[in-house]
Amino acid sequence: MILSETKTFQRLTTALSLQSDKRRVILLSGQPYLRSNVYRIDVPDAKIYWSVLFPSYSPPDYTDPSLSGKSWADGPISLNSSFKWNSLDGSVDRLSYIQLSMFYFFLYFCYFLYLLVFDGRPLNPMGRTGLRGRGVLGRWGPNHAADPIVSRYFKGHLQFIGIQRSDTGEWAIPGGMIDPGEMVSHTLKREFTEEVLDGIDDKRLNSFWEKGVELYRGYVDDPRNTDNSWMETIVVNFHDHDGILKDMQLKAGSDAINVRWIEISANEKFYASHGDFIRLLADHHKIPI
Repeated sequence: MILSETKTFQRLTTALSLQSDKRRVILLSGQPYLRSNVYRIDVPDAKIYWSVLFPSYSPPDYTDPSLSGKSWADGPISLNSSFKWNSLDGSVDRLSYIQLSMFYFFLYFCYFLYLLVFDGRPLNPMGRTGLRGRGVLGRWGPNHAADPIVSRYFKGHLQFIGIQRSDTGEWAIPGGMIDPGEMVSHTLKREFTEEVLDGIDDKRLNSFWEKGVELYRGYVDDPRNTDNSWMETIVVNFHDHDGILKDMQLKAGSDAINVRWIEISANEKFYASHGDFIRLLADHHKIPI
């Protein structure tokens, strides 16, 4: 099972700070939605949350036509749809990673249940985005990713491996989407291998992937998000204590134009919420940035 499998990683409850009431929405104002000519409508900060009435709110409805018929993408929602929301739907995990802390000192967690609107679509738990539909995301509701942060100390400085995305030019953690039925540990290894080692599976790293620390699990502020589809992720730190990566050749995969070790203090522009995840890495290693 996807969720329980990741309990093999040590977990840091401090990561819950990223899910505070104050939400930062990453929306590219003045620019069309990804790979389209569709523009979001403006949502005032005071009206982001669904609990605030916004009678005139009528955003465009957009789902990328290229998603139609794809085996990894949902179809339209209709009266005859049989989606199983907030649960495992066959091999598709439709549970949210967003956790609600109950009682004090994070003694107990329960998983957030997202709501459905009158037309049967899931509702983004973090509020209005100015766009309905799925956009370029494959699933209605949560779309799950896994992001491995591989780190080391080099000449006294904490570094991590980052890739430069080919679509935005921004630096990012080399992660990706979790396939239906796939264990998160496999996704973490697979994505790193594809994006950083150009698909070459180095057997010397087998034991390395068994020693991860989970830094974060939950919602991601992402430019792909819509009112009905959103990104969630699990971020895991794999730290090279033994220098096993010292002589490893880094080679960017097809989705990146560059890959390199980046110092934690580097002033780089990061994709989506990845800058927050790097700050969690710094906190975990007690490095002020």
